[in-house]
Amino acid sequence: MAKYIAKRILYALIALLVIVTVTFFLMRIAPGSPFATEQNNISPAIQEQLSATYGLNDPWYVQYFNYVKNVFTFDFGESMKYRGRTVNAMIAESFPVSVQLGLQALLISLGLGVLLGVIAAMNHNKSGDYFATTVSVLGISVPSFVLAGLSQYFFGLKLGWFPISGWQSLLHTVLPTLALGMVHVGSIAKMTRSGLLEQNTSEYVKLARAKGLRRWQVVYKHSLRNALLPVVTYLGPLVAGVLTGSFVIEKIFAIPGLGRHFVTSINNRDYTVIMGITVFYSIILLGMVILADVINALLDPRIDLEGGND
Repeated sequence: MAKYIAKRILYALIALLVIVTVTFFLMRIAPGSPFATEQNNISPAIQEQLSATYGLNDPWYVQYFNYVKNVFTFDFGESMKYRGRTVNAMIAESFPVSVQLGLQALLISLGLGVLLGVIAAMNHNKSGDYFATTVSVLGISVPSFVLAGLSQYFFGLKLGWFPISGWQSLLHTVLPTLALGMVHVGSIAKMTRSGLLEQNTSEYVKLARAKGLRRWQVVYKHSLRNALLPVVTYLGPLVAGVLTGSFVIEKIFAIPGLGRHFVTSINNRDYTVIMGITVFYSIILLGMVILADVINALLDPRIDLEGGND
């Protein structure tokens, strides 16, 4: 197991270097300047001085080397838009908000998705299956921003049950949590349903039924564990996505999370914030993928960690 994890970490570091490289050069070839929105208020001499301060006048290879060195020491630099604020400080300030939103959305996605998948599999080709499948298809088909707008209109403006924006109380978290969580319910439900239907035809499930175990006992004690392997794999990138914040959802609901900083930094051409948040997201994503692989191996001992198919 230790050798497998070490190999995965090495691959992750290589992938991170590629991501850093691609992000760096995309930012450098993008049109415009991080100070372009202020050129009516700042003289060309001051703009030149700011470019020198942030190292934008250095040769590209010097900028690249310095940035890679800073990334691997977890120093993402200072924002070019907000003077005196570091990207690390902005991430530390906004990431807990995104984590809270992400964890709440993840609980809804995983809990409701697995429940619907189990109901569909246990009632195969019956009304329960049709109901769960319909909910799953709707969850997959409706984008999060559409669900966010509809929930704001009906539950916020029309019924007045919940606030439509902000992040001041628990009530403020309800609508963005539903908008972010419901879009993943369908995928988890479909994977759970397919996994359980496949496991129901296996020999060990038939043996458990022959011993007189009830259907729900067979599901929760035997087949569900193996049926959730695809879900665990899917949860790797999903957890990374919801924990770092949905860019669209946080913008729609005016949530002071990581996603809103990212959208704002793109509009401002704030290179350091864009690259810092991108690298930070990549680190979490790669870490979650490794964790999902390890959990898969623990759930299914048949997976060969030391073989050639890792």
